[in-house]
Amino acid sequence: MTTWDPNRYLRYADERSRPFVELVARIEGEPRTIVDLGCGPGHLTAVLRARWPDATVLGVDSSAEMIDRARNDGDDPKASYVLADVASWEPDAPVDLIVSNALFQWVPDQLSVIDRLRGHVAPGGTFALQTPDNYSAPSHQLLHAISSRPPYGELTEGLHDDRGTAPTTYLDLLSRDGWTTDVWETTYLHVLQGADPVFEWISGTGARPVLAALPEPLRAEFVAEYRAALRDAYPAQPWGTVLPFTRVFAVARREA
Repeated sequence: MTTWDPNRYLRYADERSRPFVELVARIEGEPRTIVDLGCGPGHLTAVLRARWPDATVLGVDSSAEMIDRARNDGDDPKASYVLADVASWEPDAPVDLIVSNALFQWVPDQLSVIDRLRGHVAPGGTFALQTPDNYSAPSHQLLHAISSRPPYGELTEGLHDDRGTAPTTYLDLLSRDGWTTDVWETTYLHVLQGADPVFEWISGTGARPVLAALPEPLRAEFVAEYRAALRDAYPAQPWGTVLPFTRVFAVARREA
C-alpha cells in the first residue's frame, strides 16, 4: 500500500473539501452517531460538527499518516479516529449516518463493500458518498498513456486503471430495499495557481500509486515527462490553470 502525504493532500484543501460540504448539505435528519469513512487528516470533521453539534463522529482511514495527523490536529472531544481498512471494517453498533468523501474509488469490489456497510445504517439513517469520475480527463489519460509505455510500463501495470463509477450504478445499488436515493453529478472548474498545479494536485491523489512504484532516477524522468504533457493539456491562463473535475454524489436514506 502506498503512503499518503497529508501536507501534499491539504495543499488544495478548499477545492477538495467543497464536494464534501455540498454532500453534507443534502443529508436530512439529526444523526446522533456519524462515521466518516476515508476521513483523511480529519479536516472535514469540522464540517460535520458545524451541521450536527451534538453528534459523535468516528473517522476511519487506512493511512497511518492520515490518522496520526487527524489525532494530532483534532481538538473535538466528541470525535475519534481509527486506523482500519474499510474493505473489512464494520461498526460495533448501527450508525445513524455513514458518509464518505472520495474513498470508494480506491476500494476493490467497492459495490459489495458499500452494500455490506449500508446494512449497518440504523433505521431512518443515511448512507452518503462522493467519488471522482474524471478518469476520461486528460490528467488520467496522460497518466495511463505515459506510465504504460517503456521504461515505466512493467512497473506500473494495473496502477492507473479507470476507477470511476457511473451515477446510475450507485442509484441502482442504493435504491434497493425501499431506500430513498438522491444521486447527482457535478463538474467543477477548479482554478489553480502556481507552477504545474495540475501535477501538484494529482500527485497528491490519483498519481500516487504510479509515483510510488517508480524508483529513482526513473521517477524523475517520468515526472518531467508527465509535467510537460499536463502543461500542454492544461495551459495556464492569466487567471490561473483550469482543472475540470467531475464528481458523483449519492445520498440514500433507509426506511425508519
